[in-house]
Amino acid sequence: MPEKTETLPAKSVEFSVVHPLDDFYAAAGQSLPPFDEIEGEAVPEPYRTLLVHKNDMTPTLEKYHGFGVHLDVLGRRSKGDAYFREVILRLDGTNQPVEFGAIKINLDRFTAGARKEILAECLPLGHILNEFKIPHTSRPRAYLRLATDKLISRVLEMNGAHVLYGRRNTLYDPQQRPLAEIVEILPVATINKTK
Repeated sequence: MPEKTETLPAKSVEFSVVHPLDDFYAAAGQSLPPFDEIEGEAVPEPYRTLLVHKNDMTPTLEKYHGFGVHLDVLGRRSKGDAYFREVILRLDGTNQPVEFGAIKINLDRFTAGARKEILAECLPLGHILNEFKIPHTSRPRAYLRLATDKLISRVLEMNGAHVLYGRRNTLYDPQQRPLAEIVEILPVATINKTK
């Protein structure tokens, strides 16, 4: 995926369970990996503990692994006030990838200070929400079961074919406006606690 900032093509307003990840795949001329939308109860452990909740993913992963996480940005795009990025969350110290995902952030719903931190691309959004004490709610809209493809295997540093789990989440402000739309995919390695 490119490291430069690009403008996204126009997209229909129809809901996609894998948006905004689908935009990054389309921009790269790649097909999405095979996936199914599943019920939260069908997500096996320990993925269920890590995904099926209304908490932010950053602190959930940090608590599970016993280490902080940092951001590795693979690509970014913008369209008006919407800022899109494709990322890996990595454990501090070991640099182990613990999440691959894509996020659409509505920058106009953040203070100038929070926007500056988001665009600096150093901290995961979960850290920024906490640091700036931004009130929000987390509402997962779907849970995903998907097969690895070359991109996911490469960025999550996995060999061979695997079935992974993830979720499509939306963060809302107190006025019920979306702050961010996120696709979060966990690697197989996540099931082995590093702690």
